[in-house]
This record gives sequence, C-alpha cells and structure tokens, in this order.
Amino acid sequence: MKLFLSSAVSVLALTIAGCGNSVEVPSDNVDKMVEAASPSSDQVTVQDAKEFLENAEQEKSVLNEYQARVDWVNNNFITEDTNWLAAKASEQASLLDTRLANEAKQFNDLSLPEDMRRKMDGLKRASNFPAPERQGAAKELSEIMTGLNAAYGTGKFEYKGEMITLTEASDIIAESDDPEELKAIWEGWRTISVPMKDDYARMVEIVNEGSQELGYADAGALWRGGYDMDADEFIAETNRLWEQVKPLYDQLHCNVRAELNEKYGNEVVPLDEPIRADLLGNMWAQQWGNVYETVAPEGAAEGVDTTKLLEDNDYDALKMVQTAEKFFTSMGFEPLPETFYERSLITKPEDREVVCHASAWDIDEKDDIRIKMCTKVNGEDFSTVHHELGHNFYQRAYKNQPVFYRNGANDGFHEAIGDMVALSITPEYLVKIGLLDESEVPGEDADLALLMRQAMDKVAFVPFGLMVDQWRWKVFSGELTPANYNEGWWELREEYQGVKPPAPRPADAFDPGAKYHIPGNTPYMRYFLAHILQFQFHKAACDAVGFEGPLHRCSVYGNQEVGEKFNAMLEMGASKPWPDALEAFTGSREMDGSAILEYFEPLQSYLEEQNENRTCGW
Repeated sequence: MKLFLSSAVSVLALTIAGCGNSVEVPSDNVDKMVEAASPSSDQVTVQDAKEFLENAEQEKSVLNEYQARVDWVNNNFITEDTNWLAAKASEQASLLDTRLANEAKQFNDLSLPEDMRRKMDGLKRASNFPAPERQGAAKELSEIMTGLNAAYGTGKFEYKGEMITLTEASDIIAESDDPEELKAIWEGWRTISVPMKDDYARMVEIVNEGSQELGYADAGALWRGGYDMDADEFIAETNRLWEQVKPLYDQLHCNVRAELNEKYGNEVVPLDEPIRADLLGNMWAQQWGNVYETVAPEGAAEGVDTTKLLEDNDYDALKMVQTAEKFFTSMGFEPLPETFYERSLITKPEDREVVCHASAWDIDEKDDIRIKMCTKVNGEDFSTVHHELGHNFYQRAYKNQPVFYRNGANDGFHEAIGDMVALSITPEYLVKIGLLDESEVPGEDADLALLMRQAMDKVAFVPFGLMVDQWRWKVFSGELTPANYNEGWWELREEYQGVKPPAPRPADAFDPGAKYHIPGNTPYMRYFLAHILQFQFHKAACDAVGFEGPLHRCSVYGNQEVGEKFNAMLEMGASKPWPDALEAFTGSREMDGSAILEYFEPLQSYLEEQNENRTCGW
C-alpha cells in the first residue's frame, strides 16, 4: 500500500479504536486539497525539490498507516460502515497521490541527482489507479473501487436451492468429476460479476483521464512505466520470457488434454480444441493441480502427500504458519514480532464476512506485519503460507529505506520471494522439520510424479499470469470496449492458455470480474514475472551452496550463507533499478526463463515421449 501525501494538506489527530495510538490523518475537506496551489516559482531549484520530497515523505508515511488500518478492518469486517470508511480513506489517498504526482511534474526539466529523480518518477506512478485532479473524481473513483471489491468479497450464487460462496464453489470445482455439475458451478460463480461491468467501465474512464494528466497515454502505459524500461520494451520482454517457457507449456497442455479426453470422451474434450476451463480443477483454470490424479504418470512411484503428513502430525493453521516462519529463521532472519501472531487473521471467522484471498500486510512500514488468510490444513495452503511470509520478511527487510523505496525491486520480486522458498519444500526439508520419516523419502523414481504435480500449478499458471494484464492493457488503450470485454477475454485465454468456456457465454457476461484481481484492482503481471524469477532465484541459491543434483531436489533450508546474500537483495527494496537487485543475488542483470526449463527438464522429456503420436495445439 504505497500512498503519497502532500505537505500542503492540513492534518488532524484521530485515535483509531483498538490501536491505542494517536494517528494523524488528512482532514475531511478533501476536495479543497486539490485546489491547493503548487509552488508559484517558475525557476524551481534542487533545494525546492529536496524540500518537496522531504515533506512528501514525512506526511506520506502517516497516510500509509491510516489507510492500511482502515483497509485491514474493512477486509476483516465487511459491512456498510467499513465499506464507507475504506472508500473515504481511498478517496483521500487518491486525491493526495494525484496532487503529489502533478506537483512532481514541475521538476521534470530540472537536473536532479539520480536518487531524487528516481523518487520523483515514483511519485508520478504513486497509484496504479490515479484520479484526475478535477473535483469529485477521486471520490467517485474510490466509491467504485470499494464497491467492486466488496461485491467480489460478498459474492454468492444459488445452487441446488442454497446460496453458496466462492470457497464452497471452489471445493466442488476441485473435487467433482461430473461435467454437468462443473459447468453449473463454473457458470454460477460468474453471475456475481455481471453487475460489475458498468462500474468497471466507468472506473477505466476515470483512471485513464488521471493517467493522461500525468503524461501517459493510458493507465496501461502508466503500469508498464514501473519496470525501469520503456513501456513497449517491457511488452517485448514479457513476450520473450513467455516464448522461453511456451514449449514446456505446450507439451503439458497436450498431455493433459489427452488424459482428460480418455476420462470424459470426445464430446466433452475434443482432441483438436481448447480444453473446457471448468474441467481443470480450478475456478479460473489458472492452476491444474486438483486434476493431477487424472494425469499422473503411469507407473511412476508415488510422491509425498503433504496434506496427509500435516493431518497425521496434528498440524493446525497456526502450526503451519509457525513452521513457515522457521524456514526463514533457519536462514538467519530474525523471528516475526509477537504482534504478528496477535494481530494476523489466520483462520476464517465463523461470525462474519471477510475477504479470504490470502494476503500479506505491512501496517506501519516498520514492524507491524501480518497475514490475512482463511488457512486450511492442506499441502496447497502450506505452500501459500510460505509465500505470504516471504512478503512479510521482504517488507521488514526494506523498512529502513526511505518511504519511496519500501517496495520490491519490481512487483514480480515481491511475489517471487516466498515462492522461491516454497520450492525448497522438498522431501528432505519435510524430514528436517519432522513431518516425514527419513525411511519414507521417495527415491528418484518418484521425481516424475513430483514434477508433474508441480507443473500442474507452476507451468500451467504462466500463460494465465501473462494474459490477465494483457487484457487490461487492451481495455485501458480502448482496443477492447465494454461491448467486447468478454469476447476479448476469451480470445486471449484461448490464444495463450488453450482453454474455452464450457458453453457460449451470455451477451451480458463479464467473466474477468469473476477473478479477484480485476474487481480488486491488483495488477497481475507481477505473478507472471514471479513464476520466472522464483526459479531463477532458486537456481542461484542452489548454485551458491554448491548443490550438484537435479534442481528440483535442492532445498536451502538452514543455509545462513544464502540467507545473508538473499537479505542483501531484499534490503535494497526499490532503491535501485531491478537489474541491480537481480544481479546482487543471481549475478545476472536479465530475467531468464531457462531455470524453469532446467527444473522441469525430466518432465519435459517424458511429456515429449507421451505426445509423440498426438496432435498438439488448438
């Protein structure tokens, strides 16, 4: 939650109930803030720029904490009142972000030291959803965004006479093998997003107007401007990375489709068409691990069932989190503060609506770090907990950076950190933490099963991670209009993923809105980059400890030498261009998909053999 606050704004003291501390927040007279005058001098100086940044940094920290606390309450207690509070805080933040960004433009032609210029550029990209300066725009935008988020968080639909939630629907998608039931559940969840469409289209108009005021062609160009390279160059870079990984994905897709065809028949799964999205075990077909049993390599030795190990060892959600924490402390990181466990939401409350989407929170940009997660005791959430704590340890590592740099080197870094750690959840790691007996460690003949299970989540995700923001970029640029939002969504899903809806979609469908990150307004390219970077980080870590076996068998649990080098990258935050941070840990200045190919090399060879006499593609 990177928010910027203008020094021209008056503040008042507000004591937030339950926090015990006095927190300064912006006055309620937000519209007048927009009208505050920028410095009148036509000849601004470096000293002016220095004072501007100092004031912005001081007051920005205040608003960051205020909005973090409001959003935390809203996510954990979804009510009419907390929605109102969140909208108000978002409005204040949007106004201040917009005003600071526009004030920063006065220093565009001034020769500034590199560090100051980096801070100024960051101010202009303070928000991925900037409001224009005109009065009332920030208020309208915040209300729309809060409403979209709440609509998703409280979404339910009727099935067999009962209203069911996303969690309940996802369980059916994961477990059922009845094509008609899967179709009904898949289509039912997408009814919750239909009312979002008009508000989403209006939001696009507003943020495009705000982005254009900052000098960007549209909001998509603004987003792509945050990667230390030209916006068009970044598109080319993501396509280059995808082309590296695509041959592996194509082989996986071909094999999975053939196995599903054997299970469901030609009528449900034709061998020359995209795969029905509802048959892949995930509400969005972004990960396919829940249908692993259907495609498990024949004759391969059985791998480790982490869910069963957790259950057999009497793990609960809290113990899962504590175990993930020990991974980081084993590498030399300081333990989490006691407040982490006192203030985090680790299991779903029974008495209220919450946003269950797992997330990591940095409340005060110091030590008040938390997770919010409706944790279940299973292997998937065991990995997710490691991922979320990766965010928290990253947040704490860069806490001493100036507030402008308290973020990842690029947003893909933040997502990749915990996932890199999760790659070290090997059988050997499970032995070290007491979940698995050494005599039960599978031999190399189980590697194929392990890699297939991993690929069903990791490799299957890559094209989905790429296409979500490609869709949004087309929406922001006007290439896709509200009339063809849905058509454009499915064209991209077919092109990149080779999936299709189970039946033709209604004319009023807004299927993008059924994915949290669209109404939740969270950029998605970070997840694509993270799926590249996590393997690159993992390989660098394993090379650093001199590991000589297959990359998928390497775990860096307990290695403090790697932890020290890892922390050195994390402490940089966003203070340097991301190639500098990447080089500090991996020795390379270029993101590279070759590590994911090395990790899955045995599986790719197997898939190529399986697909030898099949017609692949769609």
